[in-house]
Amino acid sequence: MQTVYYVAGSIAALGTLVAAIIAVCVYRRNSRLEQSRWASSFYEKYYEADRYKVIREALDCDDNNQIRQLVEKEEAEFTDYLNFFEHVTIFTKSKQLNKDDVEASFAYYLNCLSELEAVRNYIEDETKGYEHLKEYLVSRRT
Repeated sequence: MQTVYYVAGSIAALGTLVAAIIAVCVYRRNSRLEQSRWASSFYEKYYEADRYKVIREALDCDDNNQIRQLVEKEEAEFTDYLNFFEHVTIFTKSKQLNKDDVEASFAYYLNCLSELEAVRNYIEDETKGYEHLKEYLVSRRT
């Protein structure tokens, strides 16, 4: 009789272990699916809507005067653009977005933010409120 209790206890423990492993696998799959949804949403907002197109094109040019004027004027389009990336980096830091997905979707434009001196200095100005974006851009350099 005691053997039956040991066997039943062992089977129950093994069943609990298997259930825990399955739960972890399901959680990871669902987490990755949710990250993909967020990444897709950010991608659509950035590339498929025209909201950021003007700033995207301005930062993509080699005209340092135009870029400097864009930064100095601090127009809503420019700050909205930076706020978009601040938001992306907040979600990346909290692991709601996968860093590899962010890099795959936005690496070129993140490079622009980092490499254009006037823009980089603006982001690094602690009074502007882009701490997460600044931290993310610094982490990409190392």
